[in-house]
Amino acid sequence: MIIDTQLASLFTAGALIVIGIFAAVFLDNLIKKVIGLAFIGDGTNLFLIAMGYKPGGIVYIYLPGMARDWFAQNAAYPLPFAMVLTSIVIGASTMAVMLGIIMVLYKKHGSLKASKILGD
Repeated sequence: MIIDTQLASLFTAGALIVIGIFAAVFLDNLIKKVIGLAFIGDGTNLFLIAMGYKPGGIVYIYLPGMARDWFAQNAAYPLPFAMVLTSIVIGASTMAVMLGIIMVLYKKHGSLKASKILGD
């Protein structure tokens, strides 16, 4: 049994989101929590890309000589790809800020354990 690309991507996105939620909720290390949040973001991005996937679709660039009807029927939907590109930039910026805050917390408390930092 061969699974198609879109379904495999959806399963992988779900697995990334579940692993990320587990890491963000149950792990005590702040770095691991940030990695878990990154997994959630990556799973969400993969989900959006999988939803925008069109089997046999073409890139959504209209070239000279293409028939408009054929292009409209075969082009992939561009909105999910634009949303994912924006999400990647926002996610990288947010992760940099979170890691910077973790560095300050480590210098102040001497530990990366959330239970120790919140216990102080």
